[in-house]
Amino acid sequence: MSISFKSAEVKAGDVFDTIIIGMGPAAYGTALYTARYMLNTLIIGETPGGQLTEAGEVDDYLGLIGYQAADVIKVFNSHVIKYKVPQLMDTVESFRREGDYYVVKTKRKGEFKSKTIIVTVGVKRRKLNVPGEQEFAGRGVSYCSICDAPLFKGREVVVVGGGDSALEGAELLSRYATKVYLVHRRDSFRAQPVYVKMVSEKPNVEIIMNSVVTKIEGEKIVKEVEIENIKNKQRRKLNVNGIFVEIGFEPPVDFARKNNLETDENGYIKVDDWMRTNLPLVYAAGDCTNKWLGFRQIITAVSQGAIAAYSAYKDLSEGKDVKENN
Repeated sequence: MSISFKSAEVKAGDVFDTIIIGMGPAAYGTALYTARYMLNTLIIGETPGGQLTEAGEVDDYLGLIGYQAADVIKVFNSHVIKYKVPQLMDTVESFRREGDYYVVKTKRKGEFKSKTIIVTVGVKRRKLNVPGEQEFAGRGVSYCSICDAPLFKGREVVVVGGGDSALEGAELLSRYATKVYLVHRRDSFRAQPVYVKMVSEKPNVEIIMNSVVTKIEGEKIVKEVEIENIKNKQRRKLNVNGIFVEIGFEPPVDFARKNNLETDENGYIKVDDWMRTNLPLVYAAGDCTNKWLGFRQIITAVSQGAIAAYSAYKDLSEGKDVKENN
């Protein structure tokens, strides 16, 4: 997916009211509100749209009916541009506290200062790393059953995974798809028993245990998924139009640890109801946080960003600084 993007004209040493780290939906939602609160804002991220670049059609954001992901990113980006928020394509390596500011160190453009930091770095979805997965991303390969299930009405699909998200995805997809193959590499599920029972009772769901996906094939869209039984090595081809990879996420553990951000037991950044972290005037929003785990959506990421922006504005208005505790 190619997004036309012009990087910001900023220089090392520039000072801001807030720096947003990340460039996905949570970042855009944050920037819209920090701009409306008239906070001098800089967005720093690697890829406009973040994980949204891996999606196909987006039909679960209010008002954007049947948009392609690339168009959603353009809409979000255009809204932020309207408020003249600069965006810098770079990698944030770390941030540290110096006097009355946080100093944000980037990989290529040097250091910038800010009164507040809002972290929206997202997570990385675990992938199968099999032939065809990257080629058909957004064209039958999906990483979000909740997002894309309605697009596969009347089709046959595969769900890969054995946790709650996989079982919930299979149950939801069974309402749309004519056939759902649930493929799991182990001989038992990690999901809650209630989900296992629910899916097992679905007449159009076929559960395939001790098996892995080895190949994804197709033309313009997915047409076939090859699986292999890990015990007897027998292979089978499934004629499907979609494959939903629900094998978990990789939270930003290293980034959080490097910057002294407190995380939960799973590695997600801990925030309160107002998106405040353990560090004064540092907030987090979106998939990287421990809020609403299991329901990661564009609309929830954007809303968290709006809340984080409000908190930053409120805290600055009340005269809080980086040396204070939350």
